[in-house]
Amino acid sequence: MIMSNTKSYAAQSAVAPLAPFAFDRREPGPHDVQIDILYCGVCHSDIHQVRNEWGNSIYPMVPGHEIVGRVVKTGAHVKNFKVGDLAGIGCFVDSCRTCPNCLAGEEQFCDEGMTGTYNALERDGKTPTYGGYSTQIVVDEQYTLHVSDKLPLSGVAPLLCAGITTYSPLRHLGVTKGHKVGVLGLGGLGHMGVKFAAAFGAEVTMLSHSRSKEADAKKLGAHHFALTSDPEVLKSLRNKFDFVLNTVSAPHEYSTYLDLLNTNGTMIVVGAPETPSAVPAFNLIMKRRSIMGSLIGGIKETQEMLDYCAEHNIVSEVEVIPVQKINEAYERMLKGDVRYRFVIDIASLK
Repeated sequence: MIMSNTKSYAAQSAVAPLAPFAFDRREPGPHDVQIDILYCGVCHSDIHQVRNEWGNSIYPMVPGHEIVGRVVKTGAHVKNFKVGDLAGIGCFVDSCRTCPNCLAGEEQFCDEGMTGTYNALERDGKTPTYGGYSTQIVVDEQYTLHVSDKLPLSGVAPLLCAGITTYSPLRHLGVTKGHKVGVLGLGGLGHMGVKFAAAFGAEVTMLSHSRSKEADAKKLGAHHFALTSDPEVLKSLRNKFDFVLNTVSAPHEYSTYLDLLNTNGTMIVVGAPETPSAVPAFNLIMKRRSIMGSLIGGIKETQEMLDYCAEHNIVSEVEVIPVQKINEAYERMLKGDVRYRFVIDIASLK
């Protein structure tokens, strides 16, 4: 069965602005929950995919994978959610469920590929997924997250991507008191990286080429600020950090920041520049340094992150917008004119 009257904003092509679009969601199956969406964060990857910058776009496209809403209907066999519960949906809505990664709770690394919340095909290989710039969504409860009512929901939405993208590698590496962490880039990802690294007890330095970010970095929890456009500052930071969390998605030289790592230090890459960066072997060899990539987190870890945030009062810094301003928001994001995440109030769609 299908359920009609889902309102949304969608892109019809790589060059078309997002505009109103109505489509049908399925009726909840036995294991599904239906969620009325309240807020949806705007991720930089939404722009990449809307504009087909990664070459894999499916149109029409309804973006959005930082979703918070309220359960309004449940399937007959749903055990963990009831009508009225707050719920979240992150970057994926399904996976193969049987590969070693899925069985280990690392569904984001599914050997067959996770099913993206949007710009993907369901496991049937033919039904497109539509994301959170919409009034409702239907998802298997196994891929749905519990959201606390302790925090402002607009600030919770970006935790489903920006939050878990930075939480996961810091936890994986055991970042804690005594570690020195440099966070490169203060945007949607970087501001969450600062918050988490500081909450975990690390000594945090904000690495930015813009002096205007210093005050915000300190407010977010950074202990130090380093102006990376100053060669003398970079020189003074050589061999200083245990970890550098690299959130920058614009082209830049990895080697510059590898030099800031101490022996056995790790650069964590979570930004995705469009062009590769050359890495001289000696930058790694001489101090046994590593470069590590990280994606998001599995369902279990994402729930752990949401619970941690509720306990420690951590949310994203957001600017709430009506969906009618989404095209303007994209242009502002490309100019870096957002502190630090746009979030759509889905009430504006209704």
